[in-house]
Amino acid sequence: MSNGPDARGLASVLLGRPEPQERLDGGSVRFEDGSSDPTIEFGPTRRTVVPRRAHVGLPPPVRRRTRQVTSSDVYNLLGALLVSLCTTYLLFGVLASFSGLIGFVIVFYVIFLVAYAVLVSINERGPTVRDKIMTSVLYSTAMLALGALSWVILSTVWRGHRPLGHLNFYTQDLSTTGNFAPRSKGGAAHALVGTLWQVGIALVLTVPLGITCAVFLSEVGGPVARLVRTVVEAMTALPSIVAGLFIYITWIVTLHEGHSGLAAALAISVTMLPIMIRAADVVLRLVPGNLREASCALGAPTWRTVWHVILPTARSGLTTSVILAVAWGIGETAPVLLTAGYTTYMNTNPLRGPMVSLPLAAYELVKTGIKTMVERGFAVAAFLLLVVIVLFAIARIVGGRGPGQLSKMQRRRAVRASRRDAQRFAVADGGRA
Repeated sequence: MSNGPDARGLASVLLGRPEPQERLDGGSVRFEDGSSDPTIEFGPTRRTVVPRRAHVGLPPPVRRRTRQVTSSDVYNLLGALLVSLCTTYLLFGVLASFSGLIGFVIVFYVIFLVAYAVLVSINERGPTVRDKIMTSVLYSTAMLALGALSWVILSTVWRGHRPLGHLNFYTQDLSTTGNFAPRSKGGAAHALVGTLWQVGIALVLTVPLGITCAVFLSEVGGPVARLVRTVVEAMTALPSIVAGLFIYITWIVTLHEGHSGLAAALAISVTMLPIMIRAADVVLRLVPGNLREASCALGAPTWRTVWHVILPTARSGLTTSVILAVAWGIGETAPVLLTAGYTTYMNTNPLRGPMVSLPLAAYELVKTGIKTMVERGFAVAAFLLLVVIVLFAIARIVGGRGPGQLSKMQRRRAVRASRRDAQRFAVADGGRA
């Protein structure tokens, strides 16, 4: 088997001369036209020798599939569960005086991991054993988190499902409802209206500031941008009660404006702003750099590049950042508790008077301890949970497309715009001719 063209053919191609026919004394060669060249020398021709495979005649080795679940995996899992259950029962019920549900679960889980590692090591090697142990740990922690979240949601919905089935819950307030009034009277309409006012005002304040700050961080840069990014990251980890205290001191105590929906909206906007800035900054960084370079190459200034190229490209991601900020701010209770005040009647004026929100209404109603009021409080919390879940679902749907990926409607709109441009260019070319 040759490793490529030999030296003779290569020399003939490089020199533009016919292939040499014979070798003369001294190492020179003679060509077909009778000429010779003593500067060209050839060594012995080398050929590549493929070694024989050691497993010739044997079946090829079978590759292990890491994501394939076999019967052995199922038996090992069931055996480890059975061993851990029996051992934990003996420790807590027969051999030792251990007690407590939390301790039972912890001991059961540790024994399960040890038994599972021993069973897997019977047929597998060390890397496979470690892989399966880590897989079981990850799956178990994920199931624990999912189970805790499901328990919170289901228990809240179950304890508040009865008031949710009444229409008056969405159309009436609690101004004429006593503590022991039936579920057919009173509702949370005042809290729903207050939440809409507060979140709406917070959006008006937060969206332009958040997107402008994100554009500054991603497009301008420099030491000031690094300082702003550090402050934004610090504000993300800031407790929301601090935002409420800040607005309470400046707006209510210093300016003597009193509790109102506007004060609560200001406090909510302080908590929403860092979330929106960080999310929008990440989205703007994902915009391909060649789009910026192409816009600058065409002579567009920076502001036009941002307005006509970067922001339209990251439209879906920016929408997701706004929705995530709304979902974050709509469930805030601590800043609203300090700034909005509590009331049982409908207040549609965010500038004057207390204005309650959904999380604050849930807190105040559950705090009463009266059965009917507690049910209304859980109903308000369940409704708030459903709203937040819907917002996150919308954010997931809207943000599923990457930067520059258009929806069907946007693609049709782009096609129509391209056709109009083509017709306009054709008319312009015809006029010049």
